[in-house]
Amino acid sequence: MKTFAIIGTAGFIAPRHLRAIKDTGNILVAALDKHDSVGILDSYSTEAAFFTEFERFDRHLERLRHKGKGVDYVSICSPNYLHDAHVRFGLRIGADVICEKPLVLNPWNVDALCKAEEETGGRIYNILQVRLHPAIQDLKRRIDSGPADKIYDIDLTYITTRGRWYMSSWKGDVSKSGGIATNIGVHFFDMLAWIFGDVEDNVVHLYGDKKAAGFLRLKRANVRWLLSLNRDDLPVESEPGKPATYRSITVDGEGIEFSDGFTELHTETYRQILDGKGFGPGDVMPAIKIVHDIRESVPVGLKGDYHPMAKS
Repeated sequence: MKTFAIIGTAGFIAPRHLRAIKDTGNILVAALDKHDSVGILDSYSTEAAFFTEFERFDRHLERLRHKGKGVDYVSICSPNYLHDAHVRFGLRIGADVICEKPLVLNPWNVDALCKAEEETGGRIYNILQVRLHPAIQDLKRRIDSGPADKIYDIDLTYITTRGRWYMSSWKGDVSKSGGIATNIGVHFFDMLAWIFGDVEDNVVHLYGDKKAAGFLRLKRANVRWLLSLNRDDLPVESEPGKPATYRSITVDGEGIEFSDGFTELHTETYRQILDGKGFGPGDVMPAIKIVHDIRESVPVGLKGDYHPMAKS
């Protein structure tokens, strides 16, 4: 049985990590969040120490370490811009680290964390759960077994509605979140680079707070992509009681269905990490570079090969 601490307990994604810790037979011993609305903890551990101040959380885990009871893993669900510091904290206290996406905001931060792993002997794992989705794994097997010189035409569309709170939170601050491509797109860009190879060209057609579109030329694919937080962009009405979300990937005109099946993927990711098979900093570098370059690009407008929904 391994022991865990978690940073960032009150947010949307933390319950998936808490569930993964419990479902893999491990124990949560400490949690941190500046907000104290964390009753969700009672569903997973009533014995875990809880802190709203990082300094007290830090001292608590250091005391455990000096007593020979240091935690084995630190799970990080904090805002994007804090990931780098929190990963380094986990390594400093002698733990391995499991970090939500994105691992960091810039490619050079990935290089620095690789060096931190070497210096401390700790391991850093990133949550890349889309790679574990059965439909995506089937797609990778099909592409890997297909003609090596074939270039595929892909349309990626991801629309997920967010309320007015979004732009008032850290997610709406590009310096803290990395912007829309990082916030909601990094998993999909990771998946595409993992399956179709290195980036050869990265063109941004539109880029705003709530919508972005562009074109990626990968080694084995031409990708037209669109990301949006706007309900008006949904091509179909959302079903009552279900999230207003639309995911679509077409490969040479054929749709890849992967709308469902995400709820268990964090637990599967934890199982693989505990078996020594997790995704490290080197694995995430291509996607971090893609979203960084999108963020820093000057949009060219609707020129060339752009996503068909970008015009609307």
